[in-house]
Amino acid sequence: MKLHSARHLLPVSPRRLVALAAFALCSGQALAAAPFTVKDIRVEGIQRTEAGTVFSYLPVRVGETFTDEKGSAAIKALYATGFFKDVRIEADGDVLVVLVEERPAIAAVDFTGIKEFDKDQLNKALKDIGLGESRTYDKSLVDRAEQELKRQYLGRGLYGVLVTTTVTPIERNRVNITFAVDEGETARIRQINVVGNKAFGDSEIRSRLALSTPGWFSWYTKSDQYSKQKLTGDIEALKSFYLNRGYLEFQVESTQVSISPDKKDIYITINISEGEKYTVSAVKIEGETFGREEELQSLLLLKPGELYAGDKLTASVKRISERMGNFGYAFANVNANPQINREKKEVAFTILIDPGKRVYVRRINVAGNTKTRDEVVRREFRQFENSWYDGEKIRLSRDRVDRLGYFKEVTIDTPEVTGTTDQVDINMAVTEKPTGNILIGAGFSSSEKLTLTGSIQQANAFGSGTTIGLDVNTSKRNRTIALSQSNPYFTDDGVSRSYETFLRTTRPPDINTGDYRVQQLGANMKFGVPFSESDTVFFGAGVERTRVETFTGDPLHNDSPELYKTYVRNFGDGTNAVTNSFPLTIAWQRDSRDSALSPSAGRYQRANLEIAPIGDLKYYRAIYQHQYFLPLFRTITLATNGELDYGRGFGGKAYPIFKNFYAGGIGSVRGYDSSSLGPKALNGDPLGGSSRLILNAELQFPFPGSGADRSLRWYTFADAGNVYADRERITVSALRYSVGIGISWISPVGPLRLSYGKPLNAKPEDRLQSFQFQLGQGF
Repeated sequence: MKLHSARHLLPVSPRRLVALAAFALCSGQALAAAPFTVKDIRVEGIQRTEAGTVFSYLPVRVGETFTDEKGSAAIKALYATGFFKDVRIEADGDVLVVLVEERPAIAAVDFTGIKEFDKDQLNKALKDIGLGESRTYDKSLVDRAEQELKRQYLGRGLYGVLVTTTVTPIERNRVNITFAVDEGETARIRQINVVGNKAFGDSEIRSRLALSTPGWFSWYTKSDQYSKQKLTGDIEALKSFYLNRGYLEFQVESTQVSISPDKKDIYITINISEGEKYTVSAVKIEGETFGREEELQSLLLLKPGELYAGDKLTASVKRISERMGNFGYAFANVNANPQINREKKEVAFTILIDPGKRVYVRRINVAGNTKTRDEVVRREFRQFENSWYDGEKIRLSRDRVDRLGYFKEVTIDTPEVTGTTDQVDINMAVTEKPTGNILIGAGFSSSEKLTLTGSIQQANAFGSGTTIGLDVNTSKRNRTIALSQSNPYFTDDGVSRSYETFLRTTRPPDINTGDYRVQQLGANMKFGVPFSESDTVFFGAGVERTRVETFTGDPLHNDSPELYKTYVRNFGDGTNAVTNSFPLTIAWQRDSRDSALSPSAGRYQRANLEIAPIGDLKYYRAIYQHQYFLPLFRTITLATNGELDYGRGFGGKAYPIFKNFYAGGIGSVRGYDSSSLGPKALNGDPLGGSSRLILNAELQFPFPGSGADRSLRWYTFADAGNVYADRERITVSALRYSVGIGISWISPVGPLRLSYGKPLNAKPEDRLQSFQFQLGQGF
């Protein structure tokens, strides 16, 4: 394109000539101006922007030659800053003049009509994208914010939402931005149609979907609100339902989602093709098995002669892959190839194993432990650096770290080392959670009246893994002050040490009907020796000084129970008895649960024997407890608990009454008043017993709307149990039974359990309590 000569132009001033030249360059026209040497630079039109900011974007300085190319570059650079809505460059003699018109500043951003979202959170989100108070106004950002707001409402089923954005200019070149929202009504799923189903009815299929038409709990679960993500999940659930029942060739051919003209009702249609039902004719393993074909074959869950089940095939492949990982083959490729016989409606599978190279671990990295020391996490690892990769040891390491209880989340990733084919790193990421509890509270009950409690416990003191605690209880019945400390790694080999010093005073629940006092001062120390990954044996010794006081009064008022009077006569002067004992403890514990606070799989067993061979008292008490957690489905767990306790005196000494067991309430038999079962005094006060049998079963479900969150669950339960007097035979016929429902929540202040129980065979002398709660660990 040719340059026009100057004689074809209208006469213009030098200042105007540069402006025209710059315009011509930006618009693609070939209009040129003569270069000149810049003697000075002047900026006009700025209000908030510093002149230095403008100078920094200019490609020319005083004393340099100004050209058309530099003028074009300067205009483009200043526009790109986003500060200006108009930029011009002119010349006033040898002075370069930059004229700008600034964009308005945002004075305020406001929302009206918002109910579904928190305004503060919306303002924060807008600031993150550059739309906030004191920021430069940009219409494109406002349009983007408006569209994103609409999208968020559509995600919540509010398809009739209207968003109107108003930009109001105010003084000093500023604007107010207002998003006016008319949320409208939430669109509900009115109908879900399934087309093509023959083997299963519409209601059976719809019961497998998370989306549903409005029901009793829709207000909470939001299951009647459509979302694309939920529908995608439902399609996968529907595929799994059919594939697990033999329909190998099942397909979802199409889905249609339509909305009514008033945008209040949604209709979903799912078109499916069931195909035929197939039986498995054979399952064989081929490839490199390292002579372990029989072992790998035993891992197969899908057997010849059974209906095809997709979940069994997937689980079989996963188990084989994990077993290969235990041998060091972290990247083993395991594939199941089907051979379909449509005439016989049979399918055979060949599972091909390609182990690849054997892999070893180069480095173990721990991240996220801002408080907990690195060694506290690393000492739980069973997979070591520079050793062969072992998938089982890696999973065990993750479980052991999770069972510490110091972290909200524990994840492990095993990325391949760049540039190698036989090395991986182990990256463990943890999320710290508060492990210290300071609790000061008060309670009131008809039996205890005002109760003050307080405790200080730090389960991971200074990030060292050591637990220290101070417990205080001022209830009328049980007054306690106890100091404890536990170090799980007293030695580098994992031997633990714990000790406790305590002062406890126990009185009856109502001293108006019967009175006694038991005061215990003591201390104990215990060591735990790990014998395997899940087995620990404990050895301990203690010293206790116990004072028992009795009182004489009317048989039904202020008189001590006869059992306590007999004890005082045997060990004291008739009203007082002071005894010293030196109990020794040996215990065993096996813990294979996947979590200590909210387990869904595994077992927990403990056996404890306490014996006092020397001192004023000679007795033993044995305790055995067994808990079992079985995952029935992905989010449903069956939990069972059994406990048998037994105590006796020996050497001619009676069993000490203050060592009695109690039952009733959460932790034993719900629906009955706490510690109320078993033998009773003449006035009806519970005395406990020297033996106890407890049986519990719970079916645990995720709380509606919480998904797979295990920290909040509801459950149904069945309990049985009772306490038996000294020398009394333990009989099943004497058990008390109850059923009910409850909620468990891992709250910020500790595990909270609430239950409503219905006794099934209560006797007239039993004390009942339907609603109960417990803050702390309990089955």
